[in-house]
Amino acid sequence: MTILDKSQLVSKENALPGRDQELATAQTHFLSGAAIKADIPTGFGEIYLGLGCFWGAERRFWETEGVYVTSVGYQGGYTPNPTYEEVCSGLTGHTEIVHVVFDPSIITLEGILKVFWEAHDPTQGMRQGNDLGTQYRSAIYAVNEADLERVNASKAAYQAALNKAGRGGAITTEISLAGPYYYAETYHQQYLAKNPSGYCGLKGTGVACI
Repeated sequence: MTILDKSQLVSKENALPGRDQELATAQTHFLSGAAIKADIPTGFGEIYLGLGCFWGAERRFWETEGVYVTSVGYQGGYTPNPTYEEVCSGLTGHTEIVHVVFDPSIITLEGILKVFWEAHDPTQGMRQGNDLGTQYRSAIYAVNEADLERVNASKAAYQAALNKAGRGGAITTEISLAGPYYYAETYHQQYLAKNPSGYCGLKGTGVACI
């Protein structure tokens, strides 16, 4: 099956089969040197966020005070260990994701979510700006039920802010508990730190999340 309209999610039955082996990826963060795949430090929080092309999205979070480490990958689909090209085909069901690990003594989950909502337009469905396709959809994947409740409360607050500002389109962000997260290839990790003039289409609504 070939999807010509990449605004529609592929079904599980029609998704690419993928592979058993993990893709090669960076072991440490290009800027901080922190281990990307290490266990989360005790007491730290984590969340998976999709807000369009993950190059600019990751930079927005590694620049945020209190964020310990970031990585980029693929989540929310069916194909195990997909390549970037497979994700871009629309045949895996995944969206581009930033994994954010943060120190809650410096920034709360609500603070991370404020950055998330304000950094992109979460009302655009299967696109973000000029980037079209299911891999650019807005998404939040929480690691436990307590965080999921906080995410949903944050969504309601931002929807109210959008409505008040006259930007009343419904938020289309996919929100659920996190499933498998597949690390993107090495060259995608901290891409804009390695390529400062590289593409970044990140653009918010101009509405603050209070």
